[in-house]
Amino acid sequence: MRLLVRAVVSAGACAALTALFAGTAAAGIGAPPPVRDEDRAGDHLTVTVRDAGDGRDGTYELSCHPAHGSHPDARGACAALDRDTRWGRDTFAPVPDGTVCTLQYGGPATARVTGVWAGRPVDAFYTRGNGCEIARWKRLVPLLPDLG
Repeated sequence: MRLLVRAVVSAGACAALTALFAGTAAAGIGAPPPVRDEDRAGDHLTVTVRDAGDGRDGTYELSCHPAHGSHPDARGACAALDRDTRWGRDTFAPVPDGTVCTLQYGGPATARVTGVWAGRPVDAFYTRGNGCEIARWKRLVPLLPDLG
């Protein structure tokens, strides 16, 4: 009998939560809507890399869908961005405050990415000052140069 009561209560709670989430989604509250194909047509980024060495410094233009621009690996950069773009998550988000990171130094290289990606404005800054920042940088290689 207890199992039956628990099952009924659980089913009721699930139904209530489903209705709540459906209501907030319909009201436009919560995560942003998924990326639509028409949002992708304006994907254009400017990438400025400094202190990366070995001819990697410079400013590059990149457009995706289809891939073109002055970026040395436009197709690879667009593929990396597409791979890392997820609904409800900022592809270019900084490392959250309070994140515990390894005390690793990846060198003096910096990068700034500006423009529009997935219909949203982008203005992101990248460093390699600790393990979290290095991982954030590596996630976007080859948009950002592979520094090893």
